[in-house]
Amino acid sequence: MVDLAHDLSVGHSSRLVAGLKRGGARLWIGVALVGILLLVSLLAPLIAPHDPIEQDLMSAQLPPAWINGGEPAYPFGTDSLGRCVLSRLIYSARTAVVVALIAASLAAVIGIAFGLIAGSFGGWVDQLTSRLIDVWMAFPPVLLSIVLAAVIGAGLTSVIAAIVVVDWTRFARVVRAETMTQLRRDYAAAARVIGLSRGGIMWLEILPNLVPLTVTLLAVEMGIAILVEVILSFVGISVAGDTPTWGGMIAEGRQIVHQAPWIMALPIGCIILSVIGFNLLGDGLRLLLDPVQRR
Repeated sequence: MVDLAHDLSVGHSSRLVAGLKRGGARLWIGVALVGILLLVSLLAPLIAPHDPIEQDLMSAQLPPAWINGGEPAYPFGTDSLGRCVLSRLIYSARTAVVVALIAASLAAVIGIAFGLIAGSFGGWVDQLTSRLIDVWMAFPPVLLSIVLAAVIGAGLTSVIAAIVVVDWTRFARVVRAETMTQLRRDYAAAARVIGLSRGGIMWLEILPNLVPLTVTLLAVEMGIAILVEVILSFVGISVAGDTPTWGGMIAEGRQIVHQAPWIMALPIGCIILSVIGFNLLGDGLRLLLDPVQRR
């Protein structure tokens, strides 16, 4: 028994190592970028050198510290109102992370539920759900998000609600197709033979096999949620005006891009790195968890 347990432990460890190798550089780069983003958002009050909304008109449009005229007290310079750009970038990361985690998680829960129901019941339930998904996905997602946020009103809750309402279909469509595929597998037939109910099969058999797919979708959706929040804040219908956001910083920097290009360039760089990080993380996790890749 001890030898058997040891063999199983060694086998599990070797599969884990092989999975980490499959994830490769993409997984580790994604983990690093997302980890930095999460740490920055969590530690914002501790690492931000200044209050992000504190104005100092005497220090307006200071360049970054490494450029002539910059000051060490403002490592990334200041904006047109003398606010610390680095502090605003850090606090904007907190807004982006909150939106990404909550909106993507809610969209995943709703979409997975609809996808499982449609894929497992089939018939008119599947047809009705599929038509609803097709109609919903026919609208341009960004435009629909803007309209919903404008109707609901500005605020973090409105942004999250708009993203959830738009993006649940992304999960529902994929989960529905994969559920129908899994139900045709031998293990699902065996579960029916031993008397498992439809709900039991979904919960105990199908859902665990959807974990690699849903984890990948969730990671990608977090990056998409950040982009949608940036767009909404850029057009001025995201969070309150005094709350730092990357989209708001881009909108402010666009007006003075020739005098102070760093105000717009730095948040754009943060957005690119964040979205790349979530996409690489999702891709790496798919290679690590996917049972097909595991073989």
